[in-house]
Amino acid sequence: MAELKAFLFDLDGTLIDSEVIYVEAVRNALRAKGYNLTKKESEALVYGISAQDIFLETVRRFPGSYTSTDDMGIHIREHFYALKAERDIRIHGSIALLRDLSREFPVAIVSGSPREDIAAGIEMMEISDDVSFYLGTEDYSPGKPDPTCYLLAAEKCEVSPQNCLVFEDSSAGVVAAKRAGAWCIALKRNGAAPQDLSSADAIYADLSEFDLSRFERDFKDSTSAE
Repeated sequence: MAELKAFLFDLDGTLIDSEVIYVEAVRNALRAKGYNLTKKESEALVYGISAQDIFLETVRRFPGSYTSTDDMGIHIREHFYALKAERDIRIHGSIALLRDLSREFPVAIVSGSPREDIAAGIEMMEISDDVSFYLGTEDYSPGKPDPTCYLLAAEKCEVSPQNCLVFEDSSAGVVAAKRAGAWCIALKRNGAAPQDLSSADAIYADLSEFDLSRFERDFKDSTSAE
């Protein structure tokens, strides 16, 4: 395998368990406007999808619900912050891994969330000194599963995508990473919404179990055998 030189983390569902709350917030915000979604419908609308694409799908299905992504964000954040105040949504094993990798390598966050929300997440996790840069929905288009976000991140790290390892939790994110030509590890936490993660190179229930030397050794052996 190519030498790993940069590490790229998704945010929601990978570093912080915000997507569960975001699903509830989207559902509550739409309910306040008179639109009722089931939990399953809300998950399908949100998981692994950029804020811009959530907005486009929402106004397609519920015309007149929001006038812009900013308008949608204002309504959803009201519910989101109320829910977040009640819970610790940090995924501690993932945060510890990010900090550990940042001691030797460039580490970035590549998310479909607005930059404002990513910045708030970084502050909450206290990792501002560990993250080289972050990309949000304003920085690229189209969103995941298109590979543009990870191609851009590799370019900003000044490495080839083949030298990047991505940590994701959604099917859209895994597909985006693999289409970019990067290596990808999927996080499949107990109780998380079902996702097709089959195209990931490896799947972990907790990223604290990840060992870089072992990963490189295992895949060096497997690619050599091919």
